[in-house]
Amino acid sequence: MKGVSFLATVAILALASSFVSAYDPSPLQDFCVAINDIKSGVFVNGKFCKDPAMVSANDFSFSGLNIPGNTENKVGSNVTLVNVDKLAGLNTLGISLARLDFAEYGLNPPHTHPRGTELFVVIEGTFLVGFVTSNPNKLFTKVLNKGDVFVFPIGLIHFQFNIGKTIGLAFAGLSSQNPGVITIANAVFGSVPPINPDVLIKAFQLDKNVVEYLQKAFAPN
Repeated sequence: MKGVSFLATVAILALASSFVSAYDPSPLQDFCVAINDIKSGVFVNGKFCKDPAMVSANDFSFSGLNIPGNTENKVGSNVTLVNVDKLAGLNTLGISLARLDFAEYGLNPPHTHPRGTELFVVIEGTFLVGFVTSNPNKLFTKVLNKGDVFVFPIGLIHFQFNIGKTIGLAFAGLSSQNPGVITIANAVFGSVPPINPDVLIKAFQLDKNVVEYLQKAFAPN
C-alpha cells in the first residue's frame, strides 16, 4: 500500500506541475487576431519557419553594426535594431540586438519595449539613464560611464541621455526577437488618427492650445 500511495502522490505532483508550468506563449507582435480559415491567415505568433534543408549560414548573419547611425535629428540619437526582420535566424530564439548612437547631449526619449527586457552597455560617452516603475511610479536613475551596464525591465518606461561633451555609443540586448518600441510622446501626441484633444487636455492637465501644438509637432511626416 505504501508503494501505491507513493506512486499516486508522484502522479498527482507531476500533474500539478504540468498545470503550473503551462502557459500561453508570449505575443511576438502587437496582436494576432484568431481566424478559422487558415487559408486566409497571414501571420503567426512570430514568423513561419524556413525548410531546414534550405537554411544557410547567411540566415544567421547580419552586417552593418560597425556603421554609425545618423544622429542629425531633433533628439540627437539613432537606434539600429537587429531583430527577426533583419536577421531571420533569430526566429523563436527570444533575443535581439541594437546599436545606439548619440550626438552630444543626444537623447533616446522615454519609451517602452512591450515584449522585452533591455540590457544597455556603454561603449563611449556618459549617460544619465533611468526607468519608472508601474504605480506608484518610482524612478530608478543612474549616471553610467564607459563599460557600465544597466538593465531596463520589460514594459517599463525608460530613457538614455548622453550628458557628456562627446558623442555616445552603446549596445543593447533585448529579450525578444521582436521587442517592439513605444516612444511615449510620439504615441500620445502623434498617433494616427490623432487622439481626441479633449482626452489629452484632461489627462495631462494642459491648455487646449498646448495640446494642439504638441499634436502638430509630433504628427508623422
